[in-house]
Formats: sequence, C-alpha cells, structure tokens
Amino acid sequence: MSITLWFDPICPFTWRTSRWVRDVATRRGESVNWRFMSLAILNEGKDIPERLHTAHQKSLAALRVLAAAEERFGQPAVDRLYTAIGHRVHDLDDDLTPDTLAAALADAGLPSDLLRAADDAAFDMLISESHHLGQSRVGTESGSPVTAIDDGPGFFGPVVASVPPADEADRLIDAMRLLSTVPVFSELKRERAPLS
Repeated sequence: MSITLWFDPICPFTWRTSRWVRDVATRRGESVNWRFMSLAILNEGKDIPERLHTAHQKSLAALRVLAAAEERFGQPAVDRLYTAIGHRVHDLDDDLTPDTLAAALADAGLPSDLLRAADDAAFDMLISESHHLGQSRVGTESGSPVTAIDDGPGFFGPVVASVPPADEADRLIDAMRLLSTVPVFSELKRERAPLS
C-alpha cells in the first residue's frame, strides 16, 4: 500500500494528519508519497484576510525549498524537511521565516544553499502541477491536506483533532482504504474538535 499526501506546510490540520500518516506507514513498512499543495494557489483571487495571505506566501516560499530538496535529494529529503519545518512551526510555534527555514534545513541534514529556492519562482510550476493533480484526485476544490490510498480517489483530510494512538491510527487508515474502494462514497464530516 502507498499513501499519497498533498500538503501545505503552514496548515496545522495537515501537520497532524501527516504525523498520523507517517506513523502508520513507518510501522507497517509502507510508503508515503509527499506531494505539494498550496493554499496560496487555492485562495488566489479570493477575498481572504491579509494575515492569511501573508501566511500563504510564507508557505509558498517553504514549498519552493521543499521542491528544491526533492529535486536534488528525492522523497526522503521532503519527508525530513517537512518534519523539521512542521516541528518548528506547529510544535514550537515558530513563525515561518527564512531563519526558520534555515534552521529546518540544518535539522533535516540538508545543505543551507537550498534556502535560495525560497525566492525562486521557477519552482512554482512544479508546485502548481502537484497542487492541481491533488485537486483533480478529489474532483472538486479542496483544502489541505488531500490524502489518497494507492490509486484510489483523493479525499480532503482526514482532519484529526490530534495524532491518534497506534491502534486508532491503524483503524483510521484501514477505514480510508475501505472507503477508497466504494466509488459512490463522497463525504463524512463532524466537528473538528470532538470530545474524547
């Protein structure tokens, strides 16, 4: 089995989902295909608060660095760098600045010269193509994350209130795998912070 996760590094919901996916894949010896999606692209031309626009532009810079890391060092580098960025931004509450990206590169054991990609719009085409592929797998406009199992459809989410423990994490991926095989299945939803 392979799991494909389209992610925007600024999204806290995506961060929790990514940790769940990574945990399950590691324990089961399965692969995660890390793909880029951009909330900047998703919200282009929309009337959103300036603080979100600023956050999305910072995240686009991070996506460029992630794309450069993948270009030079492959998927393992994306995994390490997204983990390092996410830890700093979502666990430590660091702002997604160039200094944070530089520190994340060091944490991930990647060369500091990758930081130059943050300002290199040449990576935007690759990010856009990945973003639109994820959206097409869902079939409609969708936020971050998008998750797909094997060659099945993409789904928005799942959004998890926290990273589930191993037994629940396994049940959740098995449920997604099952739902992916039902062509007429469309959507499930509940509150984002359910009581436990």
